[in-house]
Formats: sequence, C-alpha cells, structure tokens
Amino acid sequence: MRISVSSDMDEPVARALVARLRERGHEVVTHGALRPGDDPQWAACSEAAARDVAEGRSDQAVVCCWTGTGASIAANKVPGVRAALCTDAYTAEGARRWNDANVLALGLRLTSEPLLTEILDAWFAAGPSTDPEDRENVERLRRLDTAGRTAPVTAADGDR
Repeated sequence: MRISVSSDMDEPVARALVARLRERGHEVVTHGALRPGDDPQWAACSEAAARDVAEGRSDQAVVCCWTGTGASIAANKVPGVRAALCTDAYTAEGARRWNDANVLALGLRLTSEPLLTEILDAWFAAGPSTDPEDRENVERLRRLDTAGRTAPVTAADGDR
C-alpha cells in the first residue's frame, strides 16, 4: 500500500512512523518536515498528504502535528478525505470500521513509540464496516463533500 505521511516537525515519533510503515511493507511518500525543502507548516503538509489520497496517488495517509488537531482539520478540508485524530488503538480501529477513515491523524506530543505501534496495528487490522447504517453515514459524508452548500444533506440528496 502507498501511504503519504506528513509532519510539521521532524520529531522522533514522526521518524518512527515512517520506519514502522516501511517495516510493514508500505511505500511511504513524505511531506513537510520529513521531506527536505518541503513546506513544514501543518496546514500545508497535511493538505498535501490528504490530496495524495483524494487524487489517488496514495491509498491512505498519516498526518501529524503537535496535537494532531490542526493536521486533522486541514486534511478534512480536502474533499474525499475522512481524517480521524486517534489517540489510542480503539479509536483507530473504530475510525477505520465505522467511519471508513482514509487518513490517520496523530499528535506528536503524546504518541509514544509503543502507542504508535498499537495504533498502527489497530488501524491496519480493521476494515470498513459493511453494516448498511455505517455505509449510509459514509455516503452522507461523500454527499457533504460534493454538495457545495450549507443546507443539511438528506438521504434524498443522493438522487440529485
């Protein structure tokens, strides 16, 4: 799997993330502080990694900043991206299952290397739910991306 990774800081956990993904056999594309000469600002590098996913250059992405919040917000501004800020393995597993998340957001401040491994294990072990209610919620997100308006998105909007 090809995974884009961004970080606004060249921190040990960000370097460990890239190493762990490569150890798992993934092709890693780096952005931000992990790529010399790239824009290290969290909004810019998170957007770049998210666009890789939305435009089909990467299968998934992991975006990082000090708390993970800014990186997740920036990634979620890209249509087609469902970024989830995950601070533990249970949240990562649920984000993949119930939300069909395609971007994992991590905080550099509190993610230790052992916790990183637990989160990655859960993220990659889980797959999207086939439950109709879960799929409808993900479809609603897709419609929100394409609606281009502020009115609530309803099930009938899928017919437009």
